[in-house]
Amino acid sequence: MPQAIKMDLGDHAPCDPAFPPKAIAHITADRDATTEAPQDLVPFARLQNFFTHGGKGLAPHILWDPFTGAFAQFLPATSRSKALEDAPGGTRTNRAGEVVLQIEALFFPHCRADGRVCAGLTDTPCKGWSELNAWVRSWGVPDTWPMGRPTDFVSARSPDVWSSRGGWYAHAHVPENNHIDPGSWPAFAREQPGEPGGGPADRTEFEPFPSPSFFQAGRKSPIIAAMHHRLVAEDCDRYRSSSNIAVWGAGDARSYTAWQKKLGYSGSAANGTPGKASWDRLRVPNV
Repeated sequence: MPQAIKMDLGDHAPCDPAFPPKAIAHITADRDATTEAPQDLVPFARLQNFFTHGGKGLAPHILWDPFTGAFAQFLPATSRSKALEDAPGGTRTNRAGEVVLQIEALFFPHCRADGRVCAGLTDTPCKGWSELNAWVRSWGVPDTWPMGRPTDFVSARSPDVWSSRGGWYAHAHVPENNHIDPGSWPAFAREQPGEPGGGPADRTEFEPFPSPSFFQAGRKSPIIAAMHHRLVAEDCDRYRSSSNIAVWGAGDARSYTAWQKKLGYSGSAANGTPGKASWDRLRVPNV
């Protein structure tokens, strides 16, 4: 994330592109406070230090301070993080998506900051939310809550919805987990023209993702030719011929693999078949 302090923990591992892209909303919930006994917000630096030391095994991708708009990033978007419980042999919660972006908001109910007590996350200034929402969107995560935008500390989990639908999920929605956060979350930010990830200008200027089945040997389309030119422009040219550039073939798969690796994908996630997240970032001109 461009706005974030980068504190890469290493220990990267791929996500599973067989599932749709997701983002998970958490709060740090690092203190117990009440209406009668609010407590001061824990400093951002303290949580940042926790996730780079004793809490490495629980670190999300992004720590967000909704009071100041500060961000820290601990893992690249293309790697899984370890912010969710993930039972052996289960749904691989931390990996079940082209990306599974874990976002931890620095917040607990009835926290006090700058003399103001906030009962819910949406009572905070939510500074930086539009930038965070745009970054998540740029990775192909749609602006939708498949199980409903959280409005209270209640759980509602459906493994079938989780496996089949992309979008934002509360920690309270994730299978194999028993947390009930975040309690609330800000409304999606208005998309701006030209914003990476699908603002109004993107929908007309750039070619929408056709679907993985579109990219079959022998498929002829001007979309493939436009993709060819973008891959060359991104220094991912692994073609052995400049003929038939509108026909999908082995050179396209090799070149697209180079693009996926440039984005940080590896293993089966860099197999040369376009996925929505990597396609959106390639920004193929609309034909």
